Amino acid sequence: EKPREFLIQALERVKAGRRAEGEYPDLMDEANVEAMFGLLDVLGQGHITPVQYREALKTLGLSTEDLEVGDD
Repeated sequence: EKPREFLIQALERVKAGRRAEGEYPDLMDEANVEAMFGLLDVLGQGHITPVQYREALKTLGLSTEDLEVGDD
């Protein structure tokens, strides 16, 4: 009902999780992941390329520094 307050609380939990002062919150559920995958897999092949995967992570603001992904 109160989106502003909800976002503030969610961001506070993220900050606490980063400082190891609490559990890092789940910001996405399975439906979100499936929807995002569908946007990347535009041809409906059931897979995406490693390049698409890395770019998706970067778009979400996630680090790809230690990511080990093969070419297939």
